[in-house]
Amino acid sequence: RHEGSSSISMSKYKLIMLRHGEGAWNKENRFCSWVDQKLNSEGMEEARNCGKQLKALDFEFDLVFTSVLNRSIHTAWLILEELGQEWVPVESSWRLNERHYGALIGLNREKMALNHGEEQVRIWRRSYNVTPPPIEESHPYYHEIYNDRRYKVCDVPVDQLPRSESLKDVLERLLPFWNERIAPEVLSGKTILISAHGNSSRALLKHLEGISDDDIINITLPTGVPILLELDENLHAVGPHQFLGDQEAIQAAIKKVEDQGKVKKS
Repeated sequence: RHEGSSSISMSKYKLIMLRHGEGAWNKENRFCSWVDQKLNSEGMEEARNCGKQLKALDFEFDLVFTSVLNRSIHTAWLILEELGQEWVPVESSWRLNERHYGALIGLNREKMALNHGEEQVRIWRRSYNVTPPPIEESHPYYHEIYNDRRYKVCDVPVDQLPRSESLKDVLERLLPFWNERIAPEVLSGKTILISAHGNSSRALLKHLEGISDDDIINITLPTGVPILLELDENLHAVGPHQFLGDQEAIQAAIKKVEDQGKVKKS
């Protein structure tokens, strides 16, 4: 982390980010990744509650950034609706997409823990530089992903889009978008909301908070909980990120995410 930043630097900018609300595959404990699953009813409720919390704190957003995946965009819409700020511009980029889990896409985490061991699943999910096996053309979701029109209008050709990613890869493809699109807006004084995914949010937190490669494995984000980041004039975090809301409920939600890669005790 940026040592001593909380005592020396003053907070100059505020940024709100979050992991989208729960989707069907979150509930089924499957690796969703780049498959375009929608929010389920609980996820919609999480997004609305997030909007209510931000409204109670008088947040007024100037610009919203999302991935190109429905669950990220829909979460942003529901938040803006609760805020009465539907008119605020929303910009979507594949660079904020969830981590590409390659051949693991669609698989159930608990079954994988049974087959490969909990530690291997934890490493695949949480480590910084381990890449899962790549997705092959024979994979049941390959064509659904790569034939989708949204990936034909990206800033890179379809054949250069990832086929599998580590968290390090996610940060490397996210950083140009942060540096070129989001950071200048923050520095101009705009209040920004980023509605993203578990791993794109973790990657950005790693960058802004200076979290080490080893420590990032311990950062878990629940769905639909707003995260406040206070930044100094260099866009370094002033102190750790803060989850906004009922802290007891948030800790329970974090534990639920951490338990997804474990074998249930019968």
